[in-house]
Amino acid sequence: MFRNEKGFTLIELLVVIAIIGILSSVVLASLNSARGKGQDAKVKSQLAGVKNAAAIYADDNSNFGPVSADCTGADGSMWGDTASGMSKLTDQDNYPAGATLTCDSTGATWAVSAILPGASASGSTTAWCVDSDGTAGISTIDVGGTDLCI
Repeated sequence: MFRNEKGFTLIELLVVIAIIGILSSVVLASLNSARGKGQDAKVKSQLAGVKNAAAIYADDNSNFGPVSADCTGADGSMWGDTASGMSKLTDQDNYPAGATLTCDSTGATWAVSAILPGASASGSTTAWCVDSDGTAGISTIDVGGTDLCI
């Protein structure tokens, strides 16, 4: 008597599931890296907008406002200006988690930096900085000194 068995054995199914699991873990690791790079790009783009908003603010007010190290603009500094859009660009809530903002202005100069969340996810505390001299790059703010990216 002939038995006509069709289908897969349990071993064959387990091998296929194991292969799918390995491939999906590789894909997920790649996606996490891409997500971090995307968040870094968002921070850099928003800080580029800060340069434009600061130029608008200075054009309207002939300076960069009072001395301030408060990103909220609650002290009447340029960081809270709505006409130039600065208030949205320096609102911590508009940045990805982990992108801690630091703002500083002296009236004649300004600088803003944010920790890049993609870098901080990998254990680094790399910050992106923009300032009134036109500098934009990986740096930190010297709050007690020149108030510019260093």
